[in-house]
Amino acid sequence: MFEFTSKAKTFAIALFAVGLIGVIAGFVTNGSVDHEDHSSHDMHATHEGHDTPAEEAHDKGHDAHSEEGHHGEVHADDHHAEAAGGHAASHDDHGNHHGLDAETIAHQKANRPWSALFLNAFFWFSIGLGALFFLSIQYAASAGWTAGLLRIFEAVALWLIIPGLVIVAIFILGGYGHMHHMYHWMAEGIADPASPNYDSIIAGKVGYLNVPFFLVRALIYLGGWYFAARYIRKNTLAEDTNGGDMYYRKNFKASAIFLVFFAVTSSMMAWDWIMSIDAHWFSTLFGWYTFAGLFVSALTALNLIIVYLKNKGYMEWINENHLHDMGKFMFAFSVFWTYLWFSQFMLIWYSDIPEEVTYYMQRFGEYKLPFFIMVALNFIFPVLLIMSRDAKRNYPIIMFTGIIVLLGHWLDHFVMIMPGTVGNYWGFGLVEVFGFIMFMGLFIYVVFTNLSKAPLHQKNHPMSVESEHFTL
Repeated sequence: MFEFTSKAKTFAIALFAVGLIGVIAGFVTNGSVDHEDHSSHDMHATHEGHDTPAEEAHDKGHDAHSEEGHHGEVHADDHHAEAAGGHAASHDDHGNHHGLDAETIAHQKANRPWSALFLNAFFWFSIGLGALFFLSIQYAASAGWTAGLLRIFEAVALWLIIPGLVIVAIFILGGYGHMHHMYHWMAEGIADPASPNYDSIIAGKVGYLNVPFFLVRALIYLGGWYFAARYIRKNTLAEDTNGGDMYYRKNFKASAIFLVFFAVTSSMMAWDWIMSIDAHWFSTLFGWYTFAGLFVSALTALNLIIVYLKNKGYMEWINENHLHDMGKFMFAFSVFWTYLWFSQFMLIWYSDIPEEVTYYMQRFGEYKLPFFIMVALNFIFPVLLIMSRDAKRNYPIIMFTGIIVLLGHWLDHFVMIMPGTVGNYWGFGLVEVFGFIMFMGLFIYVVFTNLSKAPLHQKNHPMSVESEHFTL
C-alpha cells in the first residue's frame, strides 16, 4: 500500500494555502502588477475585447469578401488601418488603442484574474480528463502491459471533478452573476437588434451560445466524465476483493461506451469552453488540437508520478520497459500536438481570410513571445531530450522533460485563453502564478490520497502477470 505521509500532506496543503492566498490577493489587486499595455506589439483585438479590426469589417458586411480582404487589407472604419496586413491601430497618449472604448478596457482589466483562474483550473482539469481517456483506452483495447499502472491512472482521473467544479462556478458567476466578461456572447443585448451591444454574427449562434444551454452542456460533460471514472474505480476495487473477470468485462464494456461519449463531448467542450471566447472565429480542427494538448499533459503527469513512486521504492513490478513505453507515448503525442498546431496555423495563415486569420494576428503580434516559447517547449525540447531509447528509460531525463512539457502546455492554454479575454492587458502576475501553485497543491493532495486508499497493484486483474513480465 502506498502511504501518503504526513510530511507530504503538509507540503501539499502548504502549496494550496500559499496559492490560495496569492489568488485572493490577485483578485483584490486585480493582478499583481499594473495592467501592462502590450500595444507596442503588432496587433490588438478591438471588438469588445475579443475581435480584431478585420472582424469588425466582417460584422459590417460579413458576406462581402473583397479582393483586398483576401489579400489582408480590411478596413472597418476610418480609424482602423490594414489590420490583416499586420499594421497596428493608432494609440492615444496613454498607450491604448483608439478602437477600444473605456468600457471595453475596464472589462479587459477586470477579466484578468478570472481568466487566470480559469486558465489554471482548465489546465489541471485537462490532466484528469486525459488520464481518464488513457485509462479507458487500456480496458477497451484489452492492453496488458499497463495492468500494473492502472491504479495511478484511476487516481488522476478521479481528480477531474475538483477543477471541473471550479470551471462551472466561473461560468455561473459570469453568466448569471456578471462578475466577469470573459465570454463576449454572454453580454446583455448581444442578440437584440435594438441594443447597442447587438452583434449580428453572435445573434446567429444564440440558439447554441446561450447561458442556460451552455451550463447544461457543461454539467452533462462533467457528470458523464466523473461517473465513468467512479464506475471504473468501483469495479476495480470489487475485483480486488472478489476476484474473477466479471469486473474486468464490465470495465471493458463501460470503457467502450465512454470512449464514444468522450469523442463527442471532448470536442464540444473545447468549442464551448475555449473556442467560444473568440466567438467570431472557429476552426474545425480545434477539438482535436485541444484534445492533443490535454492528452500530452496527462501522459506527462502520469510519467512524473510513476517515476516518483519508483524512486520511493513502490511498484517493484514496474520495470524500465513500462517507463520506456510511457515515454514513447509522451514523445509521440508531443509530435502529434505539433502536427495539429502547425496544420491549423499554416492553413489559416496562408489562406489569409480576414475572419480566420485575425485569431493568429493577435497571437502572432502582442502574444508573440509566449506564442513561440510555447512551441519550443512543446516540440523542440521533447524531440531533443527523449527521442532516443536510452533517454526514455532515464528517470532524471523523464522528470526534466516532463516539467518542461507541462509548463509548455500551460503556456499553450495561456495563449488560447488570454487574447480573447484580456486583450493586451496580459501578464504573469499573482493569479497566474499562484493559481498554478494552488491547483498543484490540490492535485498532489487529492491524487496521492486516492493512491493511498487502495493497493497500487491490482492483484486480481486478469493481465497482471503479463504486465509484470512486460518486455520490449
